[in-house]
Amino acid sequence: MAARIRGVLSPVVTPFKRDYAPDADRFIRHCKWLLSYGCAGLAIFGTNSEANSLSVEEKIDLLDRLLAAGVPAAKLMPGTGCSALPDSVKLTAHAVKVGCGGVLMLPPFYYKGVPDEGLFRNFAEVIQRVGDARLQLYLYHIPPVSQVPITLGLIERLLKAYPKSVAGLKDSSGDWSNTKTVLDNFAKSGFDVFPGSEVFLLDGLRNGGVGCITATGNVNPGPIDKVYQNWQSAQADQLQADITATRKVVQAVPMIPALKAIIAQFGADAGFVTVRPPLIELTADENAKLFAGLKTVHFTMPGLKEALSGLPV
Repeated sequence: MAARIRGVLSPVVTPFKRDYAPDADRFIRHCKWLLSYGCAGLAIFGTNSEANSLSVEEKIDLLDRLLAAGVPAAKLMPGTGCSALPDSVKLTAHAVKVGCGGVLMLPPFYYKGVPDEGLFRNFAEVIQRVGDARLQLYLYHIPPVSQVPITLGLIERLLKAYPKSVAGLKDSSGDWSNTKTVLDNFAKSGFDVFPGSEVFLLDGLRNGGVGCITATGNVNPGPIDKVYQNWQSAQADQLQADITATRKVVQAVPMIPALKAIIAQFGADAGFVTVRPPLIELTADENAKLFAGLKTVHFTMPGLKEALSGLPV
């Protein structure tokens, strides 16, 4: 089995055309820039990808076009968790078939207050229906958004039932104590834990984590990767402080339109700002606040303008 993805992963933003159709050309170019400037892998179709505003067919088409453009499947961890079980199975099976390094799976998130038994049955059905030994499934814990948590008991039960398929977890709880508890309980057994923000990258690595899957990986992959590469060095704490400062600037306004605004500005590509309804672009005040803050942390995106050059507005 291929080596697991470790390091900095970005839930890649999904560019849209003026009619809100996915813009595959912009998507491909941004993905290639990310892999060239610090990302070890790409968690396409994540929360910040507007994944739940995309259809199953749109996701499959974008994935196939990314692979056709030469992006290595082994570096991809597409989000495949949907509210409907057949959709999760279809996306997951396709990702495994084309050789993706893993899949990142939300629990079915529409119904709230469901017991662990129901969640276990959902993940078990996906694993069994896909029926492929290559499957590496990463659970996606994001209770602030999904309102459906991945509990320690559920992780333990899934690992016992499917030890070769259940590979790890992304913890986007925003609660370091939860991340540390998962690490303390499962990291030593080969269960790969990714904090969902680079704010917790250094602490995660010091406690057995394997990287991070973070929204701001879309715009700041190099400095975040520098923490990953140098976490045991004397400069690690300062490197961490620097990326945390940038994160605080970006998350002070709505995250998804902020990421797209930054890419549009530093990539000289106004076409990147479009978000699909119900999301909207940043207001003028939010935009001014964002870029004033980025100036204070001396933010740059080397090579992005060249990577995106030649694309129509």
